[in-house]
Amino acid sequence: MRGSAGCAPVNYMSTDSRRAALELLEAVRTEDAYANVVWPRTLDRWSLSGRDAAFATDLAYGTLRMRGLYDAVIAACSTRPTGEIDPQLLDILRLGTHQILSMRVPDHAAVDSSCGLARALGITDTGRVGFINAVLRKVAQHDLEQWQRICTEHLTGDAAVAVATSHPEWIVRAVREAWSGHREQPVSEDELVTVLAADNIPAKPTIALRGEVVDADLEGTSPARWLPGARVLDTVIPNRSELLRDSRAIVQDEGSQLAVQALLAAAVDPPESAWLDMCAGPGGKAALLADAARREGVGLLAVELHPHRADLVRSSVGTQVPIEIEVADATTRPWGNRFFDRILLDAPCTGLGALRRRPEARWRRQPSDVRELTGLQHALLDTAVASLRRGGVLAYVTCTPHLGETREVIDDALMTREDIVEEDARALLPTLQDLGPGPHVQLWPHLHGTDAMFIAILRRV
Repeated sequence: MRGSAGCAPVNYMSTDSRRAALELLEAVRTEDAYANVVWPRTLDRWSLSGRDAAFATDLAYGTLRMRGLYDAVIAACSTRPTGEIDPQLLDILRLGTHQILSMRVPDHAAVDSSCGLARALGITDTGRVGFINAVLRKVAQHDLEQWQRICTEHLTGDAAVAVATSHPEWIVRAVREAWSGHREQPVSEDELVTVLAADNIPAKPTIALRGEVVDADLEGTSPARWLPGARVLDTVIPNRSELLRDSRAIVQDEGSQLAVQALLAAAVDPPESAWLDMCAGPGGKAALLADAARREGVGLLAVELHPHRADLVRSSVGTQVPIEIEVADATTRPWGNRFFDRILLDAPCTGLGALRRRPEARWRRQPSDVRELTGLQHALLDTAVASLRRGGVLAYVTCTPHLGETREVIDDALMTREDIVEEDARALLPTLQDLGPGPHVQLWPHLHGTDAMFIAILRRV
């Protein structure tokens, strides 16, 4: 077994932390649950806080993130394919593998606690507990890099990259195509691994400040990379932040903040009277738009299809900022013959740009989702252009680098309509670097430290 000298003093035998992590894995597997929604309730149910909560979070999210590679490792250490292993046992093996390969947990503690976790769940027969023990002891014979080499030695190209970086192969192909376009040249496997590896690095929560916030309120935060109003929560837990509770800040990735910044920076001939947020839930961007609309003295309409997400918009914006919120299908143009000076279309997408925050999404999404979503994206964009006044600007935004949801949607609109032009979004975000050939902006986690947001600015002429 690998040595474990120098390990930090962690409560290695905390069964509750492991039970909580296993509960999240089972909820994602059996209920198609969203980890970021379920996890806070899970921590509360198991009364986890402090270091125990941090340990459980690393264990749960890290296992979800690296599931693809871990399954390959488990398959190499097992006498049966992973598809034939009882799902609950497989989840326990995944948790144990993550502790051995990616956490500072001694091998013996990871193996013993995994067997103990099985017993705590009522799995007492020696055969199944012994199977967990045998597999994890084999896992502990190599470190993470060695297992990456072992599991990919008979693979080539995107298939090898997929296993090494724990991504489905179709996502690897999509990222290769998008990054090649950004670089304007073919991408090597090593470079592609670097791009994808950023999805496996947990991102700290980022907030957008609203109104007047004094320096004393910013304890436990640090400046984000690009915007003065963006802060990174270093030691503050979001649901315990006074700034967030008082609606003086909202949780929002800096990439999303940059998308709003680009829309607001585009020139529009005055006077302006009305702005539109077409797919407003859960409301982070709507809150920033509402703040700007109040300063400029214009009205803001936020449209959201789902009632519960419309409630989130109301909560995010707060009661101090006037905003019109309508629950409706934006493709039907529920606002009638009204025209708008600025429109934000944050279109529903696969979310492949936020895999570092939503680790299970890479296993939930399928190529068929892209085909379904692009139809909706085209329909929303058509409606948006039809509702834009002449001279007005539209920001088409998605949290994905997939060309089918980004560049191809814009190119199709430009080819089929003669009343819109694309402007250089890079010029609207002058502090950003390494933005590629444009005129759109494609952000990258490994390059910009943000989610992989796509931002295109269209003007109706």
